[in-house]
Amino acid sequence: PFAFALPELTQPLAQIISEAGLKQYHTAETEKYPHVTYFFNAAIEEKINALEVENVWKVFGTHSAAFKSIDSEQRTPEEFARRGLVPAVRNASFNVGKGEVFVIMGLSGSGKSTLVRCLTRLVEPTAGAIKLGQENLLEVSEKRLVEIRRSQFGMVFQHFALLPNRTVMGNIMFPLEVQGIEKSKAEARAKDLILMVGLNGKERRFPTELSGGQQQRVGIARSLATDPAIWFLDEPFSALDPLIRSDLQDELIRLQATLAKTIVFITHDLDEAIRIADRIAIMENGQIVQIGTAEQLVTKPATDYVRRFVSKVSPAKVTRVASLMQPTTSAGLSIDPVSESATIADIGPILVRGTGYIPVVNTAGAISGVLDRALALQVLAGRNILAESNRTPQ
Repeated sequence: PFAFALPELTQPLAQIISEAGLKQYHTAETEKYPHVTYFFNAAIEEKINALEVENVWKVFGTHSAAFKSIDSEQRTPEEFARRGLVPAVRNASFNVGKGEVFVIMGLSGSGKSTLVRCLTRLVEPTAGAIKLGQENLLEVSEKRLVEIRRSQFGMVFQHFALLPNRTVMGNIMFPLEVQGIEKSKAEARAKDLILMVGLNGKERRFPTELSGGQQQRVGIARSLATDPAIWFLDEPFSALDPLIRSDLQDELIRLQATLAKTIVFITHDLDEAIRIADRIAIMENGQIVQIGTAEQLVTKPATDYVRRFVSKVSPAKVTRVASLMQPTTSAGLSIDPVSESATIADIGPILVRGTGYIPVVNTAGAISGVLDRALALQVLAGRNILAESNRTPQ
């Protein structure tokens, strides 16, 4: 997302920017900000949601077509059981912003994989709306749906699904060939992607000659070949060994820093979600029970299910300095500052050295507040300060 920080903005404008969830782009210090209008308009244009999901249901059963005849207040577990219907996704609604990593997670059977398949219509939703720009995917023709999948969606699944008779180069080129891209351009694009995912030197190898991690890198590169607007990843690393999985998470974070893709990522691993997500949606029995940042989920769980789900996560791992600091523009402290975006765990070594308050800076390097070291040490020791207080996660 296009983003910026303008500390002298009027409150209404600052509130709009805050509610839009825009990240910060810090301008050089000038006397004033002559390009405020330009930057603001660009930011609003960029913050159009990449994907809007409204009241999506997926119901299985012999008489699933009768679902729409059931009044909304009568859509209860008892009524579904009486009619022999099984709701796998129940009234799911959320938006995904451009450039956002949106993680959907839950236990096995929670409906997360069914939901992501509904988003691409690999599984046909029973009801609802899925909007990509001005189009509702549930209303487009089959021909148009194929065009969207080929040009705007990239998909990576747990099972690599590589073509065994094609080399690394051939697998990555395949979606471009389907689109009718001339061979020289397809090869050039494939070579760029091979380099990007760290497979240079392995262009002529076949899938059976690659490790599991290397095969999944081919899958990632192939899914990016058409430069998709939205990237769907359904538990792409869950079949891999822990060390390879960690390496590919690092690779995903690196790629996202470069490409800024809109990503919908499915996982059952909370540590993985915390590591890569901008926001996380937690599902239970087909329903989304809470959406928020990792910090919001851990420190302000909405239900007992979410509370149990995140109970093993240390508050220090997700609590940000910005959520604990006391705002000020002049700390008057000579010790080295910490970033407001850092977690308490990140600055643990600093906390255990010395005493007193610690200055906090924003990404422009300007003082934005001070951190009470004693309070931060309590969080580092496992106390959930935000859950116990009226403080709001930032």
